[in-house]
Amino acid sequence: MWSAFDRITNMTGVIAAWMFFAVGVFVTYEVVMRYVFTAPTIWVDEVSRIMQTWATCLAASYVLRYRKMIIIDALFKDTDTLQRKISESFALVVTLLFAVVTTKFGFDLWLKSTLAGHTTDSFLAPPKWLTHASIWVGFGLLSFQCLVELARVWIMGVTGTDGEGGH
Repeated sequence: MWSAFDRITNMTGVIAAWMFFAVGVFVTYEVVMRYVFTAPTIWVDEVSRIMQTWATCLAASYVLRYRKMIIIDALFKDTDTLQRKISESFALVVTLLFAVVTTKFGFDLWLKSTLAGHTTDSFLAPPKWLTHASIWVGFGLLSFQCLVELARVWIMGVTGTDGEGGH
């Protein structure tokens, strides 16, 4: 089961990375068009925001999986102790609770905007469900990743935070 979810997490991490790259290309294009050719676009701002929202939400489970978030381990440096497992578990449970609540309310918001046919107030006017979906999808993936990591802490032990781990 873990390997299947790890593949999904890796895939969303790669998709998020490419989305961030694309946002960089789009913004560079906008700067050139606006300041060199005095011809700003109408799509870069909105498309970039949508892609950044999706990329950030999709990347959350990847960041948790590879422990690339900020970790303060001043009190529990030794990864083999019971205190460290409890500390890691507490952090994962708090993250899980936040992610589950965000998934639930994100889904409700997405459903409401989808059923009502809401669009943004811009020239492009993309449907709002496009950005709202990123919340429940991304935080849903984060919720599952929290459960997987919680199981890993107690079955395989705490992942080290030196070098390749957290910071």
